[in-house]
Amino acid sequence: MLGSVSVRRDGAELVHATGKPRQVLALLLINGPHRVSAKSLITELWDDAPPRRAMTTLQTHVLQLRKELARNLGVSRDTVAQDLLQTHDGGYRIALGTAEFDLPEFHRLRSMAQAALSSGDSLVASRVLSEALGLWRGPVLADVEHGRLLHAAAAELDRARLETLVLFFDTRLSMNRHREILSELTRLVVRHPHHEDLHARLMLALYRSGYRVRALEVYEELCRNMLNDLGVRPSASIARLRGRVAADPAAADGDGSADQADVLHVLHGPQESSRGGGGTLGSPGSGSTGILSGSGSELSTAW
Repeated sequence: MLGSVSVRRDGAELVHATGKPRQVLALLLINGPHRVSAKSLITELWDDAPPRRAMTTLQTHVLQLRKELARNLGVSRDTVAQDLLQTHDGGYRIALGTAEFDLPEFHRLRSMAQAALSSGDSLVASRVLSEALGLWRGPVLADVEHGRLLHAAAAELDRARLETLVLFFDTRLSMNRHREILSELTRLVVRHPHHEDLHARLMLALYRSGYRVRALEVYEELCRNMLNDLGVRPSASIARLRGRVAADPAAADGDGSADQADVLHVLHGPQESSRGGGGTLGSPGSGSTGILSGSGSELSTAW
């Protein structure tokens, strides 16, 4: 789900259906293992203008999916209907059993990272968050037409990914690994020109790297984008961060010795100044001798 929709066994794709049958599959998967009512599926496929025989057409789409799954799994259609794509209480559900599924795995890893942050272990949290973000293969549901319900679900997952990215960047900042995230943050603020949390982390990473002037420019760019596109100004917290960076004589370009804890205090408020953003983080510099394995500083944000 975290990219194109793919259902595979031993690397072989099981469902090649396109169009509305694939839409049905996507909505069932994103809600799995919970039932999706026939009414919700009809709304997804046709919004408020369903055809006269919408229920019959929906049943035909489900039958097409069952036939393809049965053929590619080497089982009967009745077996698929009983064990996998089930009719249930006026709707349908996908029964995944013990199959690997990237969406619940993403949420599981996020929860693990939160637990690590709560115990003050930014290094473990950073590794786990990197693993969670690595599950994404591109824009969510990239090969499926989005009706009303899938559009809302995709938007919610996109928000969850951005929140996870912010949390990951906070773990890196808490370990004084600010230079390693500059390029990824720079790409992300271009893609998300109104996202204050990403801009704030880029400002802080630039500030810590000794690029105060550029950090202030990032704030001005955010102001212009928000005023021109949304008619509003950035929030008070990032404005305070801008003021702290602008006023700090220790943060002259080329000098990374600025008071980082004080800037975190300004950004997050007195209750979170020692924790960074989004989660419970160690004080700046904690865990800074650890070397992350895997792709922790090689996140894919090109899409």
